[in-house]
Amino acid sequence: MKMATLKNIMFYVTVTIIVSVCLFFLSLTSFHWYNWDLAIINVAFFSVFLLFMPFRKKVARKSSSVYVAFLVALYAEMYGIPLTMFFFLGAFGQNNVFSLEFLIGKLIGVSTFDNIFMFFIFPASKVIIGIGILLVIFGWRQIFKAKALVTTGLYSVIRHPQYLGFMFITLGMLVQWPSIFTIILWPVLSFMYYRLSKIEDREIGKQFGEAFQKYKITVPAFLPHLKRKSSLQ
Repeated sequence: MKMATLKNIMFYVTVTIIVSVCLFFLSLTSFHWYNWDLAIINVAFFSVFLLFMPFRKKVARKSSSVYVAFLVALYAEMYGIPLTMFFFLGAFGQNNVFSLEFLIGKLIGVSTFDNIFMFFIFPASKVIIGIGILLVIFGWRQIFKAKALVTTGLYSVIRHPQYLGFMFITLGMLVQWPSIFTIILWPVLSFMYYRLSKIEDREIGKQFGEAFQKYKITVPAFLPHLKRKSSLQ
């Protein structure tokens, strides 16, 4: 038991370090366009986490397609063609609006906004993305090859940590670089994961019956209880 616990700790620490290092070097904001190699690398990296998700359901494949579309829209604009900047330049004559949050710089001053972005917004986005990645990986590790109903670890806090993880990944990206396209896509993607969670609840309910119904009453789908209820009987 002690050896198994040590292996789990080593796994969690190793994965967290790897994710942290990758996030440090990826998604660096450069404000230099037509860097399609960086766009492709980021899209490929964040698409890898789809391998931790099942594709049996049609709605799961649709949500994965929207997720990839979100990545392409984000990084094509971050490193490729600054469509949001062109839009504001053409429509309102405003330049240097690289993403929607740069409109704040027009109100509080470019220098002040640059400091807020680099020391608060950018690090916060990395933390949100990192939490999302860890939810996806650790959630997958618990249910991989599981034949019984999993109600421990992350699944003792929320029922769908992986779907929440993808919401966090894309939310962090949205915080880091909000554009017209990603602001439209994020609510659509979140709704699709919510819908997928409902379908999965019905299927698992049929498979595990009363045990899942008790679990469902005790453990919320996405938002943890502030005050933990009593453990499952």
